Amino acid sequence: MPPAGPNARFEGDPALPGPPLSAEELLTVLHQRWQASYDLQVVQRRDRVYLQVMWAYLEQQSFPLSPEAYRAKLEELVTLLNGLGVAEQVRQWLSTTPDKPRLGRAMQMALVIPAGRASEFLL
Repeated sequence: MPPAGPNARFEGDPALPGPPLSAEELLTVLHQRWQASYDLQVVQRRDRVYLQVMWAYLEQQSFPLSPEAYRAKLEELVTLLNGLGVAEQVRQWLSTTPDKPRLGRAMQMALVIPAGRASEFLL
């Protein structure tokens, strides 16, 4: 029987933590959606935290990171996202956003961080 009531949560609900993200999963989603390994970063502005999909991607000749450095950066990023408890939010947004990375303009998602988690990982 599905949960009921005002605080009910359903499977696939981005507010639920879900399984942890992996760098491999992020790469798969990026390639399925946009056929490129876009640069990702977490940005903190005032009291908000955002995940950004940048316009630069690994397959560009001008991309500043080697494949190994890009992979290491993704590993650090998923560690942070999993620690913040936002894996399912990120998974859902990357899979469903109608936006597309464009030159000179980052796509961004405001992360809803569970109470008490941000202070452990952010300054």
